[in-house]
Amino acid sequence: MNNETKNDKTNRCTCHENTGVLCDVVNCVYHDGECHCKADKINVGPSYATSCTDTVCATFKQKTTG
Repeated sequence: MNNETKNDKTNRCTCHENTGVLCDVVNCVYHDGECHCKADKINVGPSYATSCTDTVCATFKQKTTG
């Protein structure tokens, strides 16, 4: 591995944002501070939902303050 490749790997951000997933929940740990979700995967449920008002983001984790 050359130094250029090594530096590229070192400087890469390990997080990503799901640019196709907009999120307004600013108190979620996966919120990017703008309007996107940074979670590796997103789970939406519950399975018995019959309309959009029945669904929730099961990936949500509240930010801790302190």
